[in-house]
Amino acid sequence: MVDPAAPTGRTSPAATATRLPGGLELRTARPADLDQIGTLLVERGDEADGLDHRLVVHDPDLGWDASAVVVDGDRVAATATLLDETVRLGDVTLPAGQVELVAVHPDYEHRGLARALMGWAHRRSADRGHLVQLIIGIPYFYRRFGYEYAIDIPPARRLVGSVPEVGAAAGALRDARSEDLPGLVGLQEATQAAFDVAVPHPAARWRALLAQSASRTRVLERDGAVVASARVRADDDGLVAAEPAAVDAGAANALLARLAAQLPDGQELSVVHRAGTVTGDTWDRLLDVPDAGCEQYYLRIPDVGALLGALRPVLWRRACALAPQVLGEALVISTFGAHHRLPVTADGFGPVQTGGPMQSPGVHGGFGVAPDQLGALLFGQRGFAGLRRVRPDVYGRPAVGEALFPAVTADLLTYYLPW
Repeated sequence: MVDPAAPTGRTSPAATATRLPGGLELRTARPADLDQIGTLLVERGDEADGLDHRLVVHDPDLGWDASAVVVDGDRVAATATLLDETVRLGDVTLPAGQVELVAVHPDYEHRGLARALMGWAHRRSADRGHLVQLIIGIPYFYRRFGYEYAIDIPPARRLVGSVPEVGAAAGALRDARSEDLPGLVGLQEATQAAFDVAVPHPAARWRALLAQSASRTRVLERDGAVVASARVRADDDGLVAAEPAAVDAGAANALLARLAAQLPDGQELSVVHRAGTVTGDTWDRLLDVPDAGCEQYYLRIPDVGALLGALRPVLWRRACALAPQVLGEALVISTFGAHHRLPVTADGFGPVQTGGPMQSPGVHGGFGVAPDQLGALLFGQRGFAGLRRVRPDVYGRPAVGEALFPAVTADLLTYYLPW
């Protein structure tokens, strides 16, 4: 596995206190802020958010440096948190950041505090070597801060078929415990292995999942081993089971049967579908047809050249399958305000050479990609072929583009569950 960078663990320049208009100050959160942060998050978000924040700042891998506040004297006016993630594309693992637990007190709205906190998060993210940031959040809102929709969120599909009957020998369903973590990690690694793009849970989140109240991690134990799991959340209509994983079809059926058996009267079970997995294939015929609406994860690329440099091994393997000589001397990608040249060498693509604006990359045999579409091109389920059908500002030689930038499958385990 190629890992081009990793979080440094050092204190970020973003931790430095910053004066804001109106006598406000942006700084790293402190233990004395904890109760106010929790109250603000609950009032502006969900009842579970206060506990989730405590789990972050008390985790040995995260700590107080992961959280920031805007204060008015001793009063917490706004807060945000940055989490460390990884995004795998093929066999390249990219360090990434995820901004979460963002809240602004109503008395301080429309004063640019969310923008200031996003700036803090992006500076901290850069200092930690993150090459992308991702988030699931309010529609449109994060596009204002350089994010764009890029990766499809799988739908939650309602259980409508008859659940197979299973006996006691099929396994028992219970809440996950700390000793189950190796088995849970193994289940998810096996499930995500078939996807082109994957975001796994880091160790800090696995610890938090066992303690949080927003969802419960449930495991199916058979013959003393964890053979299936799901992260379960209650909503107004019933239960939603997300991140389902199983070692075989028997375990998948038993997991579904045990979850359905625990539904209160009149409640429904929905499952976040993971196509092409054991649970996805086993349950597909039992679930309804999803709504055709579009839900996507946001992605932000702060430094295009750095990201393309990290992805050179993936791009080169795709070029080799095509025949690198088709590219000529270099692969050229223009985001119009800048362009990036990956020289073709005997050993693969050389270091990325970034230059100024290039409005006509086709003249150089290159590709034009609007900067807000680059995330979707590299990590999305439409690829070059799908994007060029709907985006005039994504173009280039069709056969070459489809080989270099294919549609990919993706599976993201993020902080919040899809709704």
